[in-house]
Amino acid sequence: MVAAKAKIFLAEDRGLNETPWFRSFNTFNFGQYQLEQKQPFGRMYLLNDDALDGGRAMTMQVEEPSSIILLPVIGALHFKTSAGHQGTLAAGQVQLLMLSKGDQLELINPFKDDLINFLQIWIKHDLPANTVSVSSDFDVNIFQNSLMKISPQWLGDHRLPFSISIGKFSGRGEADFYPSTADAGVFLLVLDGAFEVAGRLLNARDGLALYETSPIDIEALSYEALILVVEQPVLTV
Repeated sequence: MVAAKAKIFLAEDRGLNETPWFRSFNTFNFGQYQLEQKQPFGRMYLLNDDALDGGRAMTMQVEEPSSIILLPVIGALHFKTSAGHQGTLAAGQVQLLMLSKGDQLELINPFKDDLINFLQIWIKHDLPANTVSVSSDFDVNIFQNSLMKISPQWLGDHRLPFSISIGKFSGRGEADFYPSTADAGVFLLVLDGAFEVAGRLLNARDGLALYETSPIDIEALSYEALILVVEQPVLTV
């Protein structure tokens, strides 16, 4: 295995933007959280771990063409866009929105009294302007100790400049991830439990950016550990 070029993003070092009814932990620079060492990883410029109180809503402005991935962790999430798309997601579902500059995204907690937790991933793209909305279901319990792709590879005639995989692992469960190109950038986020990835210890909500490496060895250090993998086949930094 080739030694990896890597950068760790510890959960405890994430930025925090919050109000009395909303809390957002930010892996990269976002809002009032701005640090030199928290620059985007390639085209992926937003990775937020958000919690929203019951009955509340938040609106975000899209400042450049972006692929937006919504992934509920606890509870359900309702979304609306100014482009006319809307829907409700629960854990085990993922939503891809291809939005243009100037579009607005509204995120809503459909429950009156319960807090929800969800992830947002925003990735810049240079695909033709569109307002595509694609959702899919997945079950991490079907193929444990492996990674399953939960994002489409193509939208019409256009190949997406990223892919997203997720995997659930038993204690000491192992898998290798093979980047699709030699110059790929891979970002791994531990959703639950603990892992050793490419010789590095990661705990819940820790992130690891890797490039110029293949394969990437992944080993769970806890039972029912869950990890998310975002690959950019051509890393643009």
